[in-house]
Amino acid sequence: MDKKRHILYIVIAIIALSAIYLIVHNRLKKSPRLNELEKNVQNVNPQQFDKKKVHLYFADKGNSFLIAEERTISQTSDPAELGKTIIEALIKGPLEGLMRTIPVGTTLSAFYLTQNGTAYIDLTEEVKERHPGGIKTELITIYSIVNSLTLNIAGIDAVKILIGGHESMTLAGHIDLRFPIKANMLLIR
Repeated sequence: MDKKRHILYIVIAIIALSAIYLIVHNRLKKSPRLNELEKNVQNVNPQQFDKKKVHLYFADKGNSFLIAEERTISQTSDPAELGKTIIEALIKGPLEGLMRTIPVGTTLSAFYLTQNGTAYIDLTEEVKERHPGGIKTELITIYSIVNSLTLNIAGIDAVKILIGGHESMTLAGHIDLRFPIKANMLLIR
């Protein structure tokens, strides 16, 4: 008799636990908060986590200062790849309201990063040939490049600009390009 009673208690316990499970499970399914959470999880794009926000520096309308334009670009652990992406975005120009700083037709030939934190960028001859000239415009072009790299990439402290695969004295006759250049915060507004 005790054995039968013991089995009966086990069966009742299993039925009770099953009933509790079904009640809780159905409530969770009907929960609007859970449904919202499930929708958000389904809408997450894994590529969103592979993005990085950077600030590209373009000229203001008066070509007197640099203004940051926030961009979202692909994340990479390689600082040289990030540097190439930043320079290529600068070459394409601003999205709205600002002025381009690198002449149309210029392309990036090479990008190299040394262990001491100097980035070497080699731009095609168009950067020099199509540059409008003037000391202020030359400053804006150079520091658009230098600030965009040094202020976005922790491993870059200075930038050496090459033109057409060679060292150039200047870009447009005013600023000495023979030495690596550090960021200039005074041009940023």
